[in-house]
Amino acid sequence: MSATIEKRVDGPNDATHVEEAWALKERIRRAEGVLKQRRGFFVDAYRRSTTHLLYDGDDLVGFVSVRRDGYVLFLAVAPDARGQGLGRRLVAEVAQNHSSVTCHARATNDNALRFYEHVGFEVRRRIDNYYEDGGDAYYLRLGQDASFRERLSEFLRR
Repeated sequence: MSATIEKRVDGPNDATHVEEAWALKERIRRAEGVLKQRRGFFVDAYRRSTTHLLYDGDDLVGFVSVRRDGYVLFLAVAPDARGQGLGRRLVAEVAQNHSSVTCHARATNDNALRFYEHVGFEVRRRIDNYYEDGGDAYYLRLGQDASFRERLSEFLRR
């Protein structure tokens, strides 16, 4: 991992990096059994959202796709790039642009749940049979604590 991470953004109706995002998501799905979506659903949702992407040279190492209302559709960080603050940086990008940040996480995805709680999300409720395959989810919301948002913004400025 180089010291220079480049940020790129695909706005709504811009799918410049959708194929790379899909490939990263699928690599994670194959390795970890999470982030399961149909390709058509992923591409359609990506095109309707704003996606913040992080590149290490030519390699996509993480991305977050977010709707206009601050709902995180997809958040992914390459396994070999984890633990370096990239996920936190992506969440900070979203928090900087939205007054409310929410998402769903599969109830069995312990790694995602630990990450979300670590960066300040709170579980609001459990939803049974949320996913197409019958899997349950938690609905999460980023804490509204002003000092927490300031810390995220500070992290983003580094």
